[in-house]
Amino acid sequence: MLTALLLVPVIAAALGLLLAADGPRRTVLVTAALVHAVLVAATFAHHPAPAFGGLLELDAPGQLFLALASLLFVAVAIYATGYLRAESQTATKQDFQDGAAFANAPERIFTACLCLFLASMTLVTTTRNLSVLWVGVEATTLSSAPLIYFHRHRRSLEATWKYLVICSVGIALALLGNILFSVAFYDPANPIPSMDLASMLPRAVAAGKPWLKAAFIFVLVGYGTKMGLAPMHNWLPDAHSQSPSLVSALLSGALLNCAFLGILRAYQVLGAAGLGDFGGELLVLFGLLSMGLAAVFIVGQGDYKRLLAYSSVEHMGLLALGVGAGGLAVYGAMLHAVAHSLTKGALFLVSGNILALYHTRSCHDARGLSRALPVTAALWMAGFLAIAGSPPFGIFVSELTILQSLFATGHGLAGGLALACLAVIFVGMSVPVTRMVQGPLPPATRAPGHESTLSLAPPLVLLGGALLLGLYLPAPLVRFLDQAAKAVSLGG
Repeated sequence: MLTALLLVPVIAAALGLLLAADGPRRTVLVTAALVHAVLVAATFAHHPAPAFGGLLELDAPGQLFLALASLLFVAVAIYATGYLRAESQTATKQDFQDGAAFANAPERIFTACLCLFLASMTLVTTTRNLSVLWVGVEATTLSSAPLIYFHRHRRSLEATWKYLVICSVGIALALLGNILFSVAFYDPANPIPSMDLASMLPRAVAAGKPWLKAAFIFVLVGYGTKMGLAPMHNWLPDAHSQSPSLVSALLSGALLNCAFLGILRAYQVLGAAGLGDFGGELLVLFGLLSMGLAAVFIVGQGDYKRLLAYSSVEHMGLLALGVGAGGLAVYGAMLHAVAHSLTKGALFLVSGNILALYHTRSCHDARGLSRALPVTAALWMAGFLAIAGSPPFGIFVSELTILQSLFATGHGLAGGLALACLAVIFVGMSVPVTRMVQGPLPPATRAPGHESTLSLAPPLVLLGGALLLGLYLPAPLVRFLDQAAKAVSLGG
């Protein structure tokens, strides 16, 4: 089954390159997304056996992020059919402030890279081998870079190169972390130590503690760069704002989780070695730094896609903070990962609808949304309330769980700082979002006669899931999230 999970998107990518007609190619994209989702669902019914000699093995944390990536990809694939049709029919502009027109990138390359992006995220989430995970994370960078450059204008080229250069440096640091892990586990009787968690965790107590600490620092900074933790987040606002909205949804809702999983794998090793407190303190530090920096840049932000990008920095900080604090906060972090992926994916898809009408990313110019696109306006406002942690959405429950655990486990200062950042971010986001929904339409803007179902259904379903998480948590989901949290906390 794990082999099939990898092969389905790879085969779809090959078909996307071979098919000349747009219609069949889009059908392949949606079909591959649905088949992949069905296979992922099957892993919950029957746990898959390891594949490729144990290189591919699914555990609870990996299964969680695999399910999120697959679910988001289904929503994006459905949204993409309408998006790509509109792109092929009309010449639009992406860099509206500079007025630079762009030529549409070949759709076949875009579709193929989307499928390869899914395949690389699948590889990251279905392995417990640190070396294979590193290869998968590098593959996500290479497969997603052409997606960022889809509109082929100056700013998207700059964002793509920044993404490649900064994330490649991060990946190089993570590789050094893997090398240091191998040094920590060096055994003269076995000169080539296994990088699989099944082999590393039982021997972690006897591993070299200074080497383990150094390895975790390199992995944290390396994968933290890809995750968007401050101060290594520099690529994220540009890449998210210049990408097509459906790509931004995958970058924020799925890719950042894959990098986070790389950090969690290293944290599992530290926990098994009795160094969980050392790793936890670093995670708390980077988490608070990310939340504080996001609060600074969200206030007064005039680009609504960059606003969402800095919001991702905030929520990645919350994930790191929750895992670093330990206890019930780890469960809250797992729940927060689910709620954030659903909500941010929906918000970026909705931002695509806004961009298609107003042809600007400016919060000041994209006003009167409730008069032009009433359903989109409702989803935009609901998404803001959800991502800002308002009840009754899932992020409210996850943030409350993390904060309660922080205050209950002696992390009162961290909890207070996090709460202050959340308050500033709520106010900072509410001003531009309210301005966009209210007010008169700009003179040159004409409201369309209707809103496309393909552009509304995917974000509506994702936001519905985020709302459900705040109203009712099914017992099987609670048990699964608890299982993932225990695996992270205990190094299991």
